[in-house]
Amino acid sequence: MELTRDWCWQIVTEWTPSPQLQRHMLAVECAMRAYAQRFGEDVELWGNIGLLHDFDYERYPDLSVEGHPVVGAKFLREQGVSETVIRAILAHAGEYTGVKPESRLEKTLVAVDELTGFITAVALVRPSKSIADVEVKSIKKKWKDKFFAAGVHRGEIERAAEALGIPLDEHLQVVLDAMKANAAVLGL
Repeated sequence: MELTRDWCWQIVTEWTPSPQLQRHMLAVECAMRAYAQRFGEDVELWGNIGLLHDFDYERYPDLSVEGHPVVGAKFLREQGVSETVIRAILAHAGEYTGVKPESRLEKTLVAVDELTGFITAVALVRPSKSIADVEVKSIKKKWKDKFFAAGVHRGEIERAAEALGIPLDEHLQVVLDAMKANAAVLGL
């Protein structure tokens, strides 16, 4: 099956009524597209994987073999979606699925997933609530505050950026720029 953005968005909106979670998947899509372009990879494929990666989370929030992302992977396989897509989605939760990120694509999804949520949180505490006012230095300041967005695994993001061979500050800038370029769609 050919994976199109329209098909991916239809699946996201069918499975995920929450606007916040939809915006998260859109943010990951933006970051994945930016990295695909940077690495000379398939921008559509990478973007579509970013868009789909959490589509089953609202229905199946239990991170286990009975929940996200295993249920979503099974659904995608039944739809004839390629194993490249399915493996990337499983690898973004490797500690639960046993699928470790190996390819650049898989490592990038891990590297941007939680970071987009962290950057969103930084934007929302700004007086303007606008991502336009966020800079890497403001992200780094909040990064040091372990009580801010405490659920974000900073060490995982740091390790994932290192696995990509990208310095953390540069990684923050790439994802921030991608999100700024799509601020209206992301509600930021």
